[in-house]
Amino acid sequence: MTLVSAPLPGRAIGLTAVPDPVFAGAMVGPGTAIDPMRESTEAVSPVDGIVVSLHPHAFVVVDAEGHGVLTHLGIDTVQLNGAGFELLVNKGDTVVRGQGVVRWDPAGVEKAGKSPICPVVALEATADSLSELRESGDVATGETLFDWR
Repeated sequence: MTLVSAPLPGRAIGLTAVPDPVFAGAMVGPGTAIDPMRESTEAVSPVDGIVVSLHPHAFVVVDAEGHGVLTHLGIDTVQLNGAGFELLVNKGDTVVRGQGVVRWDPAGVEKAGKSPICPVVALEATADSLSELRESGDVATGETLFDWR
C-alpha cells in the first residue's frame, strides 16, 4: 500500500471542488485537492520514489510499487511559463517523502489570475483503490491525504 502525504499546507477540498473539469471529473485519476496557504512555500514529494515528470507547475513521483502521484500546483499555471516557480530537483532524481521539489508562491499565482488550488492525483488508479481520502479540513505538509492499495 502507498501512503500519499500532503505536499503542502492548506485546506483539503476534494477533487470535485477543483475549478477545472478534467480534474473535477477525476479524468486524470482519483485523489483530492488542497487549497494552499497564500504564502511562498515548497511543494514536497508526497511519496518516496523517482521524479518521472517535472515541470514548474506540476510533478509526478513514482514509488517502488509503481504508483505514480501527480501534484499539480494551481490550475492553468502552465500558462505562467514557469514564472514564480523554482525547481529544486531534476527529472530522474530519487526523492524521499517530504523532500522539496518545487518552490512557489500561491499568492503570486492568484495575483496572476490563476487558481492556486492543487490537485494531488493517483495516476492510473481506480477510485475504489483509494481509502482514507481527505476531502475537507486543514492539512499540514506531510499529513496523510489518502492510502492507495
